[in-house]
Amino acid sequence: MQKIVNIAAYKFVALPDIRSLRARLLALSRGWELKGTILLSAEGINLFVAGTADQIDRLLAELRSCPGLADLSIKVSETEHQPFAKMLVRLKKEIIAFGVPGIDPARRPSPKITPRTLKQWLDEGRPVTLLDTRNDYEVKLGTFHNARPIGIGHFRDFPEAVRKLPAAMKEQPVVLFCTGGIRCEKAGPFMEGEGFKNIFQLDGGILKYFEECGGAHYDGECFVFDQRVGLDPSLQETESTQCFRCQTPLTAAEQQDARCVPGQSCPYCFKTPDEQMALNIARRHEAMRRACTPLPGRQPRDHFKPINVPEDCDGRTLLDALCRVVKHLPPAAWEAECARGLVLNAKHEAAAATQIVRAGERYRHKFPNVTEPDVDGRVEILHEDEALIVLNKPAPLPMHEGGRFYRNTLQHLLNHAYHPQRPFPAHRLDANTTGLVLVTRSRHFAGRLQPQFARGEVEKIYLVRVQGQPTEEAFSCDAPISAEAGELGARTVDWEHGLAARTEFRVRQKNTDGTTLLEARPLTGRTNQIRVHLWHLGFPVCGDAVYLPGKRTGDTQTLGVGDPPLCLHAWRIRFVHPLTRQSVEFTAPVPAWAGEF
Repeated sequence: MQKIVNIAAYKFVALPDIRSLRARLLALSRGWELKGTILLSAEGINLFVAGTADQIDRLLAELRSCPGLADLSIKVSETEHQPFAKMLVRLKKEIIAFGVPGIDPARRPSPKITPRTLKQWLDEGRPVTLLDTRNDYEVKLGTFHNARPIGIGHFRDFPEAVRKLPAAMKEQPVVLFCTGGIRCEKAGPFMEGEGFKNIFQLDGGILKYFEECGGAHYDGECFVFDQRVGLDPSLQETESTQCFRCQTPLTAAEQQDARCVPGQSCPYCFKTPDEQMALNIARRHEAMRRACTPLPGRQPRDHFKPINVPEDCDGRTLLDALCRVVKHLPPAAWEAECARGLVLNAKHEAAAATQIVRAGERYRHKFPNVTEPDVDGRVEILHEDEALIVLNKPAPLPMHEGGRFYRNTLQHLLNHAYHPQRPFPAHRLDANTTGLVLVTRSRHFAGRLQPQFARGEVEKIYLVRVQGQPTEEAFSCDAPISAEAGELGARTVDWEHGLAARTEFRVRQKNTDGTTLLEARPLTGRTNQIRVHLWHLGFPVCGDAVYLPGKRTGDTQTLGVGDPPLCLHAWRIRFVHPLTRQSVEFTAPVPAWAGEF
């Protein structure tokens, strides 16, 4: 097979009409089946191109026919394969990104020394500082013996790194070097402008040094920006490669590391499962922070609640259907809403309270210019894997849209942080209750986890601080709880028609203020079960604004930010993981009101 010739070249020179030059070079290069990159700007040309010897000769003849490029010097190496995937000719503001105005290598260059002169200096042991201007990941593969890396990840960081160099270096001879010399063309004049008095740049860079002097005084390989990755001092391709994930150059020895998985990781970016999860969680927390800064519900907007006509309202009036679906509003309130044009039909038209409706029709109740109450958006993610998210929910924070809350909800924040996924909470906590919430990442895993709650197979332990002090260390309550919600969504003990419910309690700590910290284990999953049972037993939960001592309900359902907290916390949970099918347990941090126990 015919050898592939690889050339690298640059020149700082004023190039007129670079748009026309780009079009001509692109057409010719593709016609000659060359591959690589040519960068053009008003300050010059920079190129890395590969092809057969004949193809390269044609390109060079074309380039050297351009004004100012007749003496274009190139660096050459050969490979058995084409190291580039396609041919690109691009227009750039700079042929090497630096970002410092006023640097003009064409008219005000720094002094250059030849590779042979540098070798002679090093052979003689002259006191000289070799400053590697390349990025850290390039230096990793190799550099001159005792060279000082500038310590940057991108050439744009070079000016700031220079300003951190010791002041004494400004009086010393400093030889700058890079891969082919182009970066030093800008680095040298910049350092002279910063007060460095003895700056030299290695003409042609490391590649030219290899060509003329071999590997003398050089340790390792030279990183190159193509599929070859590394060249040895004989300008032959080495066995080095790059990590697909983090792009770090990898030597042959590093590629044997167990952490090096082609296409996935290398010793420098490999993360243990725990490390990767911590990284993912940190990103999610940042996304959550952005989602609630400011809280999305602070911006006034119109909100619409859907109302579907039930079967038993077919042929009746819209007013009948509204009262049937939303029972807590009296007929007069619905008549007023219809009169204000706030009940809309499928065509977005105002609907009259007296019109006849049909089963399955959909109407919308409009709430104009709504501003939602503030919530606590500091959701803490405790665990995340492919199937499951475990959260420590703050309060007050409703889990789903409802009542006065539409976007200031846990679901809205999750949708933002995990977009385009839409996570599915497997169970619920009240807006005022803190603690563990299990969220599945797909309907498939929801179908494995949610039935465990329905079958009572999930073991839940809550911490709850109550008013009063029980006489027994352990006790339980079996009072049935009403199926229907009353005022403010409250439930009551209903011995005749209530749903079976059982909660077991154990005293964890009796406090000097007359309150008690309890451990609560709900064996059934009724709404407000722990709060209702404790209220029924005469030990209402501290901070509960609904189930108050001596009263059926209070006058507030969701607490405000800054109100004394509801002292109820979902502390521990045990269940079968929907992916691994193994039993797992999670514990949430203990809130301040629980104290130490």
